[in-house]
Amino acid sequence: VQLQACGGGLVQAGGFLRLSCAASARTFSTYSMGWFRQAPGKEREFVSAISGNGRVSNYAESVRGRFTISRDDAKNTVILQMNSLKPEDTAAYYCAAREGGTRLSSYEYGYWGQGTLVTVSS
Repeated sequence: VQLQACGGGLVQAGGFLRLSCAASARTFSTYSMGWFRQAPGKEREFVSAISGNGRVSNYAESVRGRFTISRDDAKNTVILQMNSLKPEDTAAYYCAAREGGTRLSSYEYGYWGQGTLVTVSS
């Protein structure tokens, strides 16, 4: 599975961005998709995940209520809508895929895209 993430950029605090991740998987609906982020000098952390059938979604407490994950299986794409952005959301954001259910640990995901950089200015 190859993943291609895009949509990052520079935004002011309180603004929004929409990240998307396109997957090459022929059976995209069998993969749970996750978003992780890594700020400079920090470890990679979980942001959000969605199950293959879209019925289960998970969020980190720090983004709950501000970020929304969704998927479009017809386009093999997962979306992360990020609203009310804060400077502490600044990081490289990575999409990931795994077969089976959602997981919050990056070690559970076997497929990764390249990062897309999100910078939130105060």
